[in-house]
Amino acid sequence: MPITSNEISVEVNGQRYILPAGSTLGDALKVSRAPYIAGAAVGILKKTAEKRKEKITEYAINTPKGELRIEIKDPESFSGKLWAEHYKEYEGKNIHWESPEALAFGPFEADIKPSRETGSFEAFDVLFGAGGFDPHNTHLILSRKRHTAEYGSPNDGVFATIVTGRKIVFKLSREDSILSIEPVIEWEQIAEKTCTTDLSILLEDEDSIFTYFEVELSRNAPVGAEHFYALTREGTLNVDVVTSSFISDDSLREVPAPYENFDPRREGAISVRTVGYGTGRIYISREERPSSLVHSVVGQVTKGLELIKLAEKGQKLSVECLPPQIVLLGHSFEEVEPVLSSIGVELIRDGYTGEDAVIVRQDPPTTLEILGGAKVTAYAVPRAKLIEVELYPKRAPKSVDFFRHSLELKTKTVGKLPVYMIYENTYLFKTEKEVVKYKEILPENTPADRVIAGEIGITNQAAKRMGTIGVRLIDDDLFGPTGEKFSSTNIIGRIVEPDRLKGIKEGDAIYVSEISRRKIEDQGKG
Repeated sequence: MPITSNEISVEVNGQRYILPAGSTLGDALKVSRAPYIAGAAVGILKKTAEKRKEKITEYAINTPKGELRIEIKDPESFSGKLWAEHYKEYEGKNIHWESPEALAFGPFEADIKPSRETGSFEAFDVLFGAGGFDPHNTHLILSRKRHTAEYGSPNDGVFATIVTGRKIVFKLSREDSILSIEPVIEWEQIAEKTCTTDLSILLEDEDSIFTYFEVELSRNAPVGAEHFYALTREGTLNVDVVTSSFISDDSLREVPAPYENFDPRREGAISVRTVGYGTGRIYISREERPSSLVHSVVGQVTKGLELIKLAEKGQKLSVECLPPQIVLLGHSFEEVEPVLSSIGVELIRDGYTGEDAVIVRQDPPTTLEILGGAKVTAYAVPRAKLIEVELYPKRAPKSVDFFRHSLELKTKTVGKLPVYMIYENTYLFKTEKEVVKYKEILPENTPADRVIAGEIGITNQAAKRMGTIGVRLIDDDLFGPTGEKFSSTNIIGRIVEPDRLKGIKEGDAIYVSEISRRKIEDQGKG
């Protein structure tokens, strides 16, 4: 239906909507009900800008063996124009013949004048050829190595070169076909684009809007996928670094992740650095990159790649993961069993199974392993042993980082903390993870005149017992929660219900979860 002069047509995540003229970005989000988290950036691309971009010279050819890309040498040449006008017609074409020197997709009819001259071809050249010099028997030919042949090509011969995915040319065989062909748009060259958090911005006719991106996690990298789940636990990804070839989120930098998957870093590939500077950093590729021995590929952007290309440093982007993460820790058996049952996963109960049971450990530990085996064992303890804490990352950033890292709270919702010593009203804990060996604990947020009951302290490096964690159940104006003087104590947070520590013994372990600011505010209202 044609739109009127009082209407505009916009596209939101690929779906078209008709809005009144003068509508804002916020109006489009309301009408479309698009996936979006408040405060996240939204990408907008103008159709007028797309018209002004330079001629497309790169195309992605998707096959059952993977994706390869070709670059057109001269878009104004006869074969260059023929490709640009008809490339969609080559989708679905099978490999008609192959040899050690070349392979050919087809046949199809093309308006060419075949040449009978013998041509010389280099490896990875792309050209049209007419079998039997018949235009009705035209093929798309990919050269595998340097050779000479009579292909019945147009006079301009080679019109493109394979620039990425070259190994795929040698993997393709007669049962393979062209699944799809898509132009590669150089978004960086487009002038009229924006990525904004301003929902009051006015929209124009034919604007394209991108509110989120979708990621499919790789079953070849279950631990790395869990690393990405942890990074995007709140439904967003931070854009800490932007280059022409990638964006990255540094939130889990220095949190180790294993090398699991040696896939190529295609456009939209999600990878985690596994060694060296930036270990634990998550990257999203903006353009094709080869496989790397320090980048394990954990997933692939399947929708919203445009948002990745439009993002700017300092923004956060809405993200949805496939499959969704399975989170058992901190929940009861009754809460998780119907959810697991609905996706065909068997729950095996272990540990404490009373009505107040809360899950603190699961095996296998990752979502993709659970789905792969269709079974998970969940270990629970009485809810009184789950201690909720409020941390102070703004007041003691380094010490809170130490605490989260030690208990693996950066990647899990529940951490384990063994009881080291108990005396009077003081409880001391030593972490299972020896983080103190490679993490500094400089003095920060040291008490001035009093420590409040329930506050959590860490002994800093001004004292011998650096890294000891402590809590006192009474106020104290002489010593910190670890029994050290104030100058040797960093206050990192508080236990929400300190009385839960009563009754625990030396050698026991408590389980710790971090309470959200929203939950704290809600409790205050109650």
